[in-house]
Amino acid sequence: MKRNYSDFDATELFCPKCKKAVPVKKKLLLILPQGEKYDYSCVFCGTSVGDKLVKDTDNLKPVFH
Repeated sequence: MKRNYSDFDATELFCPKCKKAVPVKKKLLLILPQGEKYDYSCVFCGTSVGDKLVKDTDNLKPVFH
């Protein structure tokens, strides 16, 4: 069976400070050898409510200077 999707982005997550599900902002934190690490934060209070590591081996190429 063929997959129709490969990745999801969160639009709402539970915020422990606001005590409810809230919309979130996704921000790139780090570019690591394993992939790109993103942080999800509450749009109301700014509390970090989750993170995500996106592994993309197709776009990761060594850069030589």
